[in-house]
Amino acid sequence: MYSTWYTFHQQLTHEGIEEQCSLAKASGCNAVIVDDGWQTSDNARGYAYCGDWLVCGEKIPDMKAHVERVHALGMKYLLWYSFPFVGRNSESWVKYQDKLLFTMDDLAAGVLDPRYPDVREYLIGIYEKALLDWDLDGFKLDFVDMFRQPDNDNAEEDDGHDYLSVAQAVDVLLSEVMKRLRAIKPDIMIEFRQNYISPLMRKYGNIFRAADCPNDAIQNRIRTIDIRLICGKTAAHSDMIMWNSDEPADSAALQLINVLFSVPQISVRLDTLPESHMEMLTFWLAFWREHRDVLLHGSLEPHHPELLYPLVIARNSNGLIAAVYQDTIVRLEGLEPAKVVIVNGTRGDRIAFEAMEQMGTRNVRVISCTGKTVAEYSMEETRGLQVIDVPPGGLVVLRQIG
Repeated sequence: MYSTWYTFHQQLTHEGIEEQCSLAKASGCNAVIVDDGWQTSDNARGYAYCGDWLVCGEKIPDMKAHVERVHALGMKYLLWYSFPFVGRNSESWVKYQDKLLFTMDDLAAGVLDPRYPDVREYLIGIYEKALLDWDLDGFKLDFVDMFRQPDNDNAEEDDGHDYLSVAQAVDVLLSEVMKRLRAIKPDIMIEFRQNYISPLMRKYGNIFRAADCPNDAIQNRIRTIDIRLICGKTAAHSDMIMWNSDEPADSAALQLINVLFSVPQISVRLDTLPESHMEMLTFWLAFWREHRDVLLHGSLEPHHPELLYPLVIARNSNGLIAAVYQDTIVRLEGLEPAKVVIVNGTRGDRIAFEAMEQMGTRNVRVISCTGKTVAEYSMEETRGLQVIDVPPGGLVVLRQIG
């Protein structure tokens, strides 16, 4: 996926979104998440203008036509909403200011109380209307974790609430959101952020994303692997990936390599990247797409959580992919598949593996971070400890011969 958040923050334009979508599609992305900013001309952050969810005409004059143009590129379109917030500068504030769990003066907004039936219907109606009017493909529902039982709560059912428990009301709200949106579009995508995910949340959404960690490849690795360990078949997504266009391409590649075992979300200005970075991005997204049956659906083996997962392996009957994130030895046990890939997720220039059994004669192909073959030869003795020169951000493919 491509995300507009780190690319634009709130300073969105329909031209800018469409330009990045065109470049993202060519690089290997199939969907875009348009984040905060589409609903307001104010770019000062905060949530004072949330609640009405009307498109800012200065930024996107015709939302339906804009979504159609993105669809024409071959991209799905997801839209961000701060799920529980209603801002002080919105017209909805007047209607719902007495139906809030609490207010947040620093954000100029309040959190709606889902124990009121009309509040739930108001929220569900917003998403239904957007889906029908603009033909969206999904929603990024943010800040669900802000629904909290108030301290010293004095709610009673006869004051308009039909539930006393906020958690129970949220369960009803989210269940109804999914039911009604799926009735319109069965494959609707709903993204939740890591702060409010758990195995239980799988019944409400189908995308779990790592919490924000911009330009922090290590945290992105930890968070995506943590999600994989609890999410079952729900899609696990990385936080939006960004990097400095002035850094070497093999350094920037680590941002992608660290989230190989999740769905990458890209959030950089693709039109400003040097050629080597675009080659790197296109190569690694192509690698991910080619091998996602192993990376996402194979048996996942994250090693040493106490060391922040320095080695992660995924395998199925078709292949094995190991990614090393520090100078460590990849232990290969038993009869390995015909294709073994070891990814160098370090700034060093070698990888080491130990084959506990003879893997047969292997063709060895070493590939750089931009997809160029830098060495190719055959290896007859594959049992025991082997060290192979692999450039930073690159990989080696060990393919069985015969």
